[in-house]
Amino acid sequence: MLITPNIQSILDTLPLKPGCYIMKNSEGMVIYVGKAINLRHRVRSYFHKQADWDHKTRNLVPNIADIEWIVVGSELEALILEMNLIKKHRPRFNVRLKDDKKYPYIKVHWMNDFPKVTVTREMEKDGSHYFGPYTSVWAVHQTMDLLRRIFPFLTCDRVITGADERACLYYDIHLCSAPCIGAIDKTAYRQNIQDLCSFLDGHTTPIVNRLQGEMQRAAEDLKFEKAAALRDQVSAINTVVEKQKVISSEQMDSDVIAMARAEGEACVQIFFIRAGKLIGREYFILEGTEDSSDSEVVSQFLKQFYSEAATLPTEVLLPNEVEEANIIKQWLAARNNSQKVELLVPRSGVTHELVEMAAENAADTLNALRARWQADTHKQAEALGELQIALGLPHPLNKIECYDISNIQGTAAVGSMVVFEQGVPNKKNYRQFNIKGVEGPDDFASMEVVLSRRFRRWQAAEAESVPGKKPDPAFALLPDLLIVDGGKGQLGRAVKVLETYGLLERVPVVGLAKQQEELFRPGISESVSLPRHSQALYLIQRVRDEAHRFAITAHRKKRTKTGLASRLDAITGVGPNRRRALLMHFGSIEGIKQATIEQLTEVKGITLTVARAVKAGLE
Repeated sequence: MLITPNIQSILDTLPLKPGCYIMKNSEGMVIYVGKAINLRHRVRSYFHKQADWDHKTRNLVPNIADIEWIVVGSELEALILEMNLIKKHRPRFNVRLKDDKKYPYIKVHWMNDFPKVTVTREMEKDGSHYFGPYTSVWAVHQTMDLLRRIFPFLTCDRVITGADERACLYYDIHLCSAPCIGAIDKTAYRQNIQDLCSFLDGHTTPIVNRLQGEMQRAAEDLKFEKAAALRDQVSAINTVVEKQKVISSEQMDSDVIAMARAEGEACVQIFFIRAGKLIGREYFILEGTEDSSDSEVVSQFLKQFYSEAATLPTEVLLPNEVEEANIIKQWLAARNNSQKVELLVPRSGVTHELVEMAAENAADTLNALRARWQADTHKQAEALGELQIALGLPHPLNKIECYDISNIQGTAAVGSMVVFEQGVPNKKNYRQFNIKGVEGPDDFASMEVVLSRRFRRWQAAEAESVPGKKPDPAFALLPDLLIVDGGKGQLGRAVKVLETYGLLERVPVVGLAKQQEELFRPGISESVSLPRHSQALYLIQRVRDEAHRFAITAHRKKRTKTGLASRLDAITGVGPNRRRALLMHFGSIEGIKQATIEQLTEVKGITLTVARAVKAGLE
């Protein structure tokens, strides 16, 4: 392999120290992150013994144009940094959790005198107790409903004094223990929340034993109402526990991990066993696994999942050995307050059967998900086919571009371009256009400016007019369908631009009317109305809504960045004299913003039209 002078100079200067290396392509995009005990030896190994390369390395190395590195003090620090960098950059050649959204947690606000229990997507070091992460928000809220019935907790923002005259409705329906009226004191309330936490941890036997003791004492003291409430609480806990499968007579706290793979996707199933009972399960999809070994996929999952996990077990049962086991155990112990977490690969017995059961569940989950994905793909293909027929287009639709304009009275005007490929958004190719040179709120002229810039960029890419610079992939290919939001007027401007660049015969274009969602085509008076429940209409609506959302978001960012004073200058009809008159009359931009339209028209030179423009431009 031919090594470029830039790469060779980097290889010559790499330090003999632990750290992370960050590989980038020619566009400066991070494509792989790795860690090493010895940066020089590890990074150099990618460029030698080409015959020994695995498939991933064979695909990765030709794309490497630059390498950065960060030196750290130990292998453990390198592992932590590697995880953070993968999470930040989501490199193409790294194994990573498919969903980059934040997973939900159950949060117990333990630092409060009377802790509440909420759902959050942020785990902070604030003294609260967290449980999760969970993959399903719906399942989390189902769990919250169950918790409230068994361990009634606060959901309001009252200041708890115990002296309120009346409790809310939740007390009457037994979903709150009402510390606000003194129905339960601080000690008893916190014990109730501690029981809730133990319940979520899967340790229910001590709770049941204590509650049964309290129930017996209440009955002996003739406090039959309290005894009945405790009896119902114990019964509710036992109902849940009965549904939990007993795995082992040993009080083991384990996570069981197994995996299934198919066509570049990997599904990892994790069983949570607490006190010998299976208390829950979750699944996670990983991507970037095509050319990675099972060991690497499991290793990456361990690091990414347990970096987000609220609690850790005493042992993790794995389907196979992982090369980084020792350093991962060291990291897990550091996260677990120095308590050891074992990584075990069972070969026989109950634990081995657990791993096999998790593997079967992973395979079933992946098959079900793939069936759903294929169904979605079928719907997208159906939508594209319906749209092609409805518009009478000769070629299948792959790339759809949609454009929208957002402004207020002509200020901070922004155009949006969204791209759908095979019926799904390709957000990497979304682009926004800051519009200049258009007087007032002229959406037609703004659309012409946006489309002219878009096809000028395509023309430059075709001519390769910028030596040494790769064309923007968003503009390099023409769309199979161009949609402008706004009906016949916007369609006319789009046709004008396409004619200018000689593309009217090559790029099908339609205007989408806002009211009836009709599609207008060039030179045809009759509009196309898609059937109300067709997949084609649903697709058009998604594309239109996404263009509108992206334009509004860009417009708001621009207005915030521009600031109030410069926005006043940008309002149509407000020149230096009127601006000066407004500031002298109201004293500040904030005073102008708070004035009514009637108050604005009291200023010399400010007509009703200008006043409305000022009001709209500053709100």
